[in-house]
Amino acid sequence: MRIGELSARTGVSRRSLRYYEDQGLLVSTRSPSGQRHYDDEHVRRVALIQAFLAAGMSSGTIAEMVPCMTDPDQRKARRAMAVMRRERDRLSAALESLAAARKALDELIDVNLTYLADAADAADAAEGRTPAQPAQPSGPRPVPGG
Repeated sequence: MRIGELSARTGVSRRSLRYYEDQGLLVSTRSPSGQRHYDDEHVRRVALIQAFLAAGMSSGTIAEMVPCMTDPDQRKARRAMAVMRRERDRLSAALESLAAARKALDELIDVNLTYLADAADAADAAEGRTPAQPAQPSGPRPVPGG
């Protein structure tokens, strides 16, 4: 497939795909006229690159991991393993921070719900109406996929 089809199939711009090639993240074959050609493995590779970029990895970091995927040898594999472990540790720490922030936000939501329910009850009582049912604290939210 040519670059336009790869772009359409992955949702990644042609410019980004060329950038990935310039950075050594993606390697195409070339036709005699110089046109880039890709196959289904490139679609999977672009998805992986996009996932890594979305997780906050730089193109340079991804490039440090790519050689072990395209042209493996023990030296490259060891070097890439160190980068992969470093990035996994970074992602794990980020996930822990996000979980802590979500927990704090859940607690603030519960406090706010209680406040709003109490304020509504006070307003109802001041006007002689029956108070509404108290708000139930929502508690921790389930973690998708976790």
